[in-house]
Amino acid sequence: MLLTYQYKLNPTNDQAATMALWGELLRRHWNYALGQRLDWLRRTRTSIDRCSIVSEPIGEIPEKVDYYTQSSGLKTTKELFSEYKSIYADCQQQNLMRLDKAWKKWLVPDAKGKRGGKPRFKKRGDICSFTFPRVNSAKAGAHLNSNCLKLSKIGEINLILHRPIPDGFSLKQATIICKADGWYVSFALEDAAVPEPLPVGEIKSSCGIDVGLEKFLTTSDGQSIEIQTHYRSCQATLTRAHRQLARKEKGSNNYKKQALLVALHHLHVARQRKEFHYAVSHWLARTYDLIGFENLSIKGLARTRLAKSITDAAWGSFLQILQAVAVKCGKHTVGIDPRGTSIECSSCGERVEKDLSDRVHSCSCGLIIDRDWNSGINILNRALRTVGLPFSGCGGQGDTQPLKQQVSFVNLRSPRQTAKSG
Repeated sequence: MLLTYQYKLNPTNDQAATMALWGELLRRHWNYALGQRLDWLRRTRTSIDRCSIVSEPIGEIPEKVDYYTQSSGLKTTKELFSEYKSIYADCQQQNLMRLDKAWKKWLVPDAKGKRGGKPRFKKRGDICSFTFPRVNSAKAGAHLNSNCLKLSKIGEINLILHRPIPDGFSLKQATIICKADGWYVSFALEDAAVPEPLPVGEIKSSCGIDVGLEKFLTTSDGQSIEIQTHYRSCQATLTRAHRQLARKEKGSNNYKKQALLVALHHLHVARQRKEFHYAVSHWLARTYDLIGFENLSIKGLARTRLAKSITDAAWGSFLQILQAVAVKCGKHTVGIDPRGTSIECSSCGERVEKDLSDRVHSCSCGLIIDRDWNSGINILNRALRTVGLPFSGCGGQGDTQPLKQQVSFVNLRSPRQTAKSG
């Protein structure tokens, strides 16, 4: 099993300047290596018997450029540009590996026929991380000893070890990251033991979740989580900060200070959202053995007039976190086809057409419940059918028809948080 733990670093001013210089040099090398690849592509993609009407590169056709040819040229790079001698060699190789991975994702489709976007040239500040591929080994460039991280050619940096490394896990690599509020290190941890998932025959509790904008999610047993509008709550402050940034002279010290303030606001919103997603995911993993969800086309939904609200809810990020938490807890998650879950009646299966404004599901069979609750039951039934477990008309294993029409909200806040807000 692989985990990633992130810790805050406390470098000196000289160490911070050195790490920032490494990021800038790696950015320039990325752009040069990407230019090599694009030049090779332009010179070799044209057919022999025809040329482009607009323009055509001339000259000798270069040899194919890949990771190995560019990695072998690192020695020449250091001879021509002496500043690259100050960078640890493995970090430069990892930078080329990132480019090679992005290049292959763009040109070679995956098993589903999808390809990634075209690799882009990086502007100043875009590359704010570098990786040491080995930690605490004989030839490693990074060594962790208690709360001190020793990096090759940088020195010893104190870190805030707010949680210990789990027993049995080994450190595989360390990635140094620059964020708006300082420097961080992300350790990739590996353990040979993998949590055994709960056998399907021993599943005792299950639920289907329907995500939405009125409520963040509704479960098949009638419980809901309130939507958290982190971005909209901070939108007025962000608008003011962006307006002040636009009035500054670009490149001045005041401009840089205001840009940092804007970045800190965005970082705070992202952290709030991520913490909320983890809280909901852990609650679901603790409560249920099987969790069914919809495989939504979130990119398509984000092109509608509800794009800001959908992006603020970040369903895709939440579902990724939910699946990762479920694997760590040995629980099951099942993605199902979302078509018809809001229209079908969970009791009789009849299709009840409704608009987005209709929030109550009312069927001729007599079932009148919340629309999202009905969708959650349908999602659960499809998930149970996928794994081969029996289900009933209204909620799965042994559930009877619900008597109440409205959902109940779940409080995920701890008693300490409730006392603070009070």
